[in-house]
Amino acid sequence: MAAFALGWSDADGRPHPGDGGKGVRPAIALLSAEAVGGTAESALPAAVAVELVHAFSLAHDDIIDHDERRRHREALWKAYGVGPALLTGDALLALAVQQLAVAPEAMKYLSAALVELVHGQSADMAFENRPWRGPSEVTIGEYIEMAAGKTGGLLGAAAAAGVALGGGAPELADRMWAVGRDLGVAFQIADDMLGIWGDPRVTGKPVHSDLRRDKKTLPVLAALAADSPAARELSAVLSAGVTDEESVRHAARLVEEAGGRTAARAMADRYVSAALQALDECLPDAADLRVLCASLVNRTR
Repeated sequence: MAAFALGWSDADGRPHPGDGGKGVRPAIALLSAEAVGGTAESALPAAVAVELVHAFSLAHDDIIDHDERRRHREALWKAYGVGPALLTGDALLALAVQQLAVAPEAMKYLSAALVELVHGQSADMAFENRPWRGPSEVTIGEYIEMAAGKTGGLLGAAAAAGVALGGGAPELADRMWAVGRDLGVAFQIADDMLGIWGDPRVTGKPVHSDLRRDKKTLPVLAALAADSPAARELSAVLSAGVTDEESVRHAARLVEEAGGRTAARAMADRYVSAALQALDECLPDAADLRVLCASLVNRTR
């Protein structure tokens, strides 16, 4: 089951190289180590740990969100059942911790990321039960804090642990943790945009599922914040509930018409720019790491 989750085998355990994901987090760990004068090999425990945590989080996330597809095939829980998928996620988490158990200078960032991830995921779930409009509506500020934890924590851990294992100073690792949190906000916004306008044949995940679940994504929140007829119509459509294909497509069109797509892209660009500026100050010679970070919002999956 772990091999299936990591894209190494099919559901029957036969070797079947598939889509194992983008590998962004381990790449950040390895490049961060090299950027401080260390070797990529020195950061391998961190690279393995953050990828295992990512796989663990996806296994549980798909159960929470009832997503049946992941990376062009069945989600782990859909292939094996909820109980086995939960246990597989737990095993992946245990293996991740084992990787850094003897490296406390790096382990502290992974531990912090796990706490951030739980807080962020909890907030994301709670947002679904809050109204689109009114005193209890989800604010963009709340969304940013959620994304920084849910997605940014692990990116920050990858960068900070890579620096720590590469021999970088503790204060430099702390600054890279902050860089990762900003990157995480941009990365999550890009994910939200793909969830509405992405091509399922490329992303490997169904489109519009976030809208159906009342998930408070940045494009929708930004669209609702606009004072326009499209924003008001979108509010009415969402409040009535989008369940059938026609209503969900209509809602997606209104999000774009109200400026949600443009505003989301602009905000993602701002967070990437802030991360890159801080990265240039921390590691001015980290050209490869900079290119990777800059690419996180310009993606199709």
